[in-house]
Amino acid sequence: MNVSSNKVLLKRKLDFMLFGWIVNLAYPQYYRQKYTYLSYYYIFINYVIPQKILRINGKVPWPVHYTSRVGNYKNITKGILCDPGDNIGVYIQAINPIVIGNNVSIAAGTSIISANHNHLYHSLHDSAPPIVIGDNVFIGANSVVLPGVKIGDNVVIGAGSVIPKDIPSNCIAVGNPCKPIKPMEDYKEKYDISGFNRKILKKNLDYFK
Repeated sequence: MNVSSNKVLLKRKLDFMLFGWIVNLAYPQYYRQKYTYLSYYYIFINYVIPQKILRINGKVPWPVHYTSRVGNYKNITKGILCDPGDNIGVYIQAINPIVIGNNVSIAAGTSIISANHNHLYHSLHDSAPPIVIGDNVFIGANSVVLPGVKIGDNVVIGAGSVIPKDIPSNCIAVGNPCKPIKPMEDYKEKYDISGFNRKILKKNLDYFK
Protein backbone atom coordinates (compact mmCIF):
# COMPACT_ATOMS: atom_id res chain seq x y z
CA MET A 1 0.00 0.00 0.00
CA ASN A 2 2.80 2.40 0.90
CA VAL A 3 4.66 1.58 -2.32
CA SER A 4 1.54 2.38 -4.37
CA SER A 5 1.03 5.67 -2.48
CA ASN A 6 4.66 6.64 -3.02
CA LYS A 7 4.32 5.97 -6.76
CA VAL A 8 1.24 8.18 -6.94
CA LEU A 9 2.98 10.93 -5.00
CA LEU A 10 6.05 10.68 -7.22
CA LYS A 11 3.82 10.96 -10.31
CA ARG A 12 2.13 14.08 -8.90
CA LYS A 13 5.48 15.61 -7.96
CA LEU A 14 6.77 15.01 -11.47
CA ASP A 15 3.56 16.51 -12.86
CA PHE A 16 4.12 19.64 -10.76
CA MET A 17 7.77 19.92 -11.80
CA LEU A 18 6.95 19.66 -15.53
CA PHE A 19 3.69 21.63 -15.76
CA GLY A 20 3.15 23.31 -12.39
CA TRP A 21 5.40 26.26 -13.15
CA ILE A 22 3.53 26.90 -16.42
CA VAL A 23 0.17 26.86 -14.63
CA ASN A 24 1.42 29.14 -11.85
CA LEU A 25 2.88 31.55 -14.41
CA ALA A 26 -0.30 31.55 -16.51
CA TYR A 27 -2.64 32.05 -13.54
CA PRO A 28 -1.40 34.43 -10.83
CA GLN A 29 -4.71 34.09 -8.96
CA TYR A 30 -4.76 30.26 -8.94
CA TYR A 31 -4.50 28.91 -5.38
CA ARG A 32 -5.06 25.19 -4.90
CA GLN A 33 -3.54 22.29 -3.00
CA LYS A 34 -0.33 21.28 -4.67
CA TYR A 35 -0.81 17.53 -5.20
CA THR A 36 -4.43 16.66 -4.38
CA TYR A 37 -6.40 18.74 -6.91
CA LEU A 38 -6.42 18.47 -10.73
CA SER A 39 -3.18 17.41 -12.38
CA TYR A 40 -1.18 20.27 -13.87
CA TYR A 41 -0.99 18.41 -17.17
CA TYR A 42 -4.81 18.36 -17.28
CA ILE A 43 -4.97 22.08 -16.52
CA PHE A 44 -2.35 22.78 -19.19
CA ILE A 45 -4.25 20.87 -21.90
CA ASN A 46 -7.81 21.90 -20.99
CA TYR A 47 -7.29 25.43 -19.68
CA VAL A 48 -3.91 26.96 -20.50
CA ILE A 49 -4.01 26.13 -24.23
CA PRO A 50 -7.60 27.32 -24.90
CA GLN A 51 -7.35 30.29 -22.56
CA LYS A 52 -3.83 31.62 -22.95
CA ILE A 53 -3.00 30.50 -26.50
CA LEU A 54 -6.41 30.52 -28.22
CA ARG A 55 -7.40 33.52 -26.05
CA ILE A 56 -10.81 32.25 -24.90
CA ASN A 57 -11.28 34.30 -21.70
CA GLY A 58 -7.61 35.05 -22.27
CA LYS A 59 -7.18 37.94 -19.84
CA VAL A 60 -8.74 36.27 -16.81
CA PRO A 61 -5.97 35.50 -14.25
CA TRP A 62 -7.46 32.20 -13.05
CA PRO A 63 -8.50 29.03 -14.96
CA VAL A 64 -11.76 29.35 -16.93
CA HIS A 65 -13.15 26.46 -18.97
CA TYR A 66 -13.34 27.12 -22.71
CA THR A 67 -17.13 26.53 -22.68
CA SER A 68 -17.63 29.21 -20.02
CA ARG A 69 -17.63 33.00 -20.23
CA VAL A 70 -16.38 35.49 -17.64
CA GLY A 71 -17.08 39.13 -18.50
CA ASN A 72 -15.64 42.21 -16.78
CA TYR A 73 -13.29 40.03 -14.74
CA LYS A 74 -11.64 43.08 -13.16
CA ASN A 75 -14.86 43.64 -11.20
CA ILE A 76 -14.52 40.20 -9.58
CA THR A 77 -12.73 39.82 -6.26
CA LYS A 78 -12.14 36.24 -5.18
CA GLY A 79 -10.41 34.24 -2.49
CA ILE A 80 -8.47 30.99 -2.64
CA LEU A 81 -9.79 27.53 -3.57
CA CYS A 82 -12.09 29.31 -5.97
CA ASP A 83 -11.86 29.81 -9.75
CA PRO A 84 -15.13 31.29 -11.06
CA GLY A 85 -15.89 29.79 -14.47
CA ASP A 86 -13.62 26.76 -14.20
CA ASN A 87 -16.58 24.43 -14.64
CA ILE A 88 -18.45 23.66 -17.89
CA GLY A 89 -20.92 26.17 -19.31
CA VAL A 90 -20.70 28.79 -16.56
CA TYR A 91 -21.69 32.39 -17.39
CA ILE A 92 -20.47 35.21 -15.15
CA GLN A 93 -21.41 38.81 -15.96
CA ALA A 94 -19.61 41.25 -13.67
CA ILE A 95 -20.73 44.66 -14.93
CA ASN A 96 -21.39 45.45 -11.27
CA PRO A 97 -18.89 44.09 -8.70
CA ILE A 98 -18.89 40.46 -7.58
CA VAL A 99 -17.11 39.46 -4.35
CA ILE A 100 -16.48 35.73 -3.88
CA GLY A 101 -14.94 34.22 -0.76
CA ASN A 102 -12.71 31.22 -0.17
CA ASN A 103 -13.50 27.61 -1.11
CA VAL A 104 -16.44 28.41 -3.39
CA SER A 105 -17.55 25.83 -5.97
CA ILE A 106 -19.71 26.93 -8.90
CA ALA A 107 -21.19 23.91 -10.69
CA ALA A 108 -21.75 23.44 -14.41
CA GLY A 109 -24.32 25.57 -16.20
CA THR A 110 -24.56 28.21 -13.46
CA SER A 111 -25.06 31.91 -14.24
CA ILE A 112 -24.02 34.77 -11.98
CA ILE A 113 -25.54 38.00 -13.29
CA SER A 114 -24.56 41.26 -11.60
CA ALA A 115 -26.61 43.71 -13.73
CA ASN A 116 -30.01 43.63 -15.39
CA HIS A 117 -30.77 45.34 -18.68
CA ASN A 118 -32.63 48.61 -18.19
CA HIS A 119 -36.32 48.07 -18.98
CA LEU A 120 -36.57 51.29 -21.02
CA TYR A 121 -33.15 51.21 -22.67
CA HIS A 122 -32.13 47.62 -23.40
CA SER A 123 -28.65 48.69 -24.48
CA LEU A 124 -27.98 49.92 -20.93
CA HIS A 125 -27.46 47.99 -17.68
CA ASP A 126 -28.80 49.06 -14.30
CA SER A 127 -26.42 49.64 -11.41
CA ALA A 128 -26.84 47.33 -8.40
CA PRO A 129 -25.04 46.53 -5.15
CA PRO A 130 -22.29 43.89 -5.43
CA ILE A 131 -23.10 40.21 -5.44
CA VAL A 132 -21.35 38.79 -2.34
CA ILE A 133 -20.72 35.06 -1.85
CA GLY A 134 -19.15 33.89 1.42
CA ASP A 135 -16.70 31.12 2.32
CA ASN A 136 -17.35 27.38 1.92
CA VAL A 137 -20.22 27.77 -0.54
CA PHE A 138 -21.38 25.23 -3.13
CA ILE A 139 -23.70 26.46 -5.89
CA GLY A 140 -25.43 23.55 -7.62
CA ALA A 141 -25.64 23.00 -11.38
CA ASN A 142 -27.77 25.29 -13.56
CA SER A 143 -28.44 27.78 -10.77
CA VAL A 144 -28.87 31.53 -11.38
CA VAL A 145 -27.57 34.19 -8.97
CA LEU A 146 -29.20 37.57 -9.62
CA PRO A 147 -27.94 41.16 -9.04
CA GLY A 148 -27.25 42.41 -5.52
CA VAL A 149 -27.65 38.99 -3.84
CA LYS A 150 -25.65 38.12 -0.73
CA ILE A 151 -25.00 34.45 0.07
CA GLY A 152 -23.55 33.79 3.54
CA ASP A 153 -20.82 31.40 4.66
CA ASN A 154 -21.22 27.62 4.71
CA VAL A 155 -24.12 27.41 2.27
CA VAL A 156 -25.22 24.78 -0.25
CA ILE A 157 -27.46 25.96 -3.09
CA GLY A 158 -29.45 23.15 -4.70
CA ALA A 159 -29.23 22.49 -8.44
CA GLY A 160 -31.53 24.54 -10.66
CA SER A 161 -32.14 27.24 -8.05
CA VAL A 162 -32.84 30.89 -8.88
CA ILE A 163 -31.50 33.20 -6.19
CA PRO A 164 -33.17 36.66 -6.31
CA LYS A 165 -32.76 37.47 -2.59
CA ASP A 166 -30.15 37.07 0.16
CA ILE A 167 -29.41 33.62 1.62
CA PRO A 168 -28.19 33.49 5.25
CA SER A 169 -25.15 31.57 6.46
CA ASN A 170 -25.17 27.93 7.55
CA CYS A 171 -28.05 26.57 5.50
CA ILE A 172 -29.09 24.45 2.54
CA ALA A 173 -31.26 26.46 0.16
CA VAL A 174 -33.14 25.36 -2.94
CA GLY A 175 -35.89 26.37 -5.33
CA ASN A 176 -37.23 29.17 -7.52
CA PRO A 177 -37.18 31.47 -5.70
CA CYS A 178 -34.37 29.95 -3.64
CA LYS A 179 -35.12 29.64 0.08
CA PRO A 180 -33.41 27.94 3.05
CA ILE A 181 -34.89 24.52 3.79
CA LYS A 182 -32.63 23.20 6.57
CA PRO A 183 -29.59 24.18 8.63
CA MET A 184 -26.09 23.22 7.52
CA GLU A 185 -23.45 21.66 9.77
CA ASP A 186 -20.10 23.43 10.20
CA TYR A 187 -17.74 22.86 7.28
CA LYS A 188 -15.27 20.11 8.25
CA GLU A 189 -12.58 19.95 5.56
CA LYS A 190 -9.30 21.56 6.68
CA TYR A 191 -6.43 22.76 4.53
CA ASP A 192 -2.71 22.93 5.26
CA ILE A 193 -1.13 26.23 4.22
CA SER A 194 2.13 24.47 3.34
CA GLY A 195 0.31 22.19 0.88
CA PHE A 196 -0.64 24.89 -1.64
CA ASN A 197 0.87 25.51 -5.06
CA ARG A 198 2.08 28.98 -4.02
CA LYS A 199 2.43 31.17 -0.94
CA ILE A 200 -0.89 32.28 0.51
CA LEU A 201 -1.38 36.04 0.55
CA LYS A 202 -1.72 37.75 3.93
CA LYS A 203 -5.28 38.86 3.14
CA ASN A 204 -6.36 35.19 2.80
CA LEU A 205 -4.69 33.83 5.93
CA ASP A 206 -7.78 34.45 8.10
CA TYR A 207 -9.51 31.62 6.26
CA PHE A 208 -7.19 29.11 7.93
CA LYS A 209 -8.12 30.33 11.42
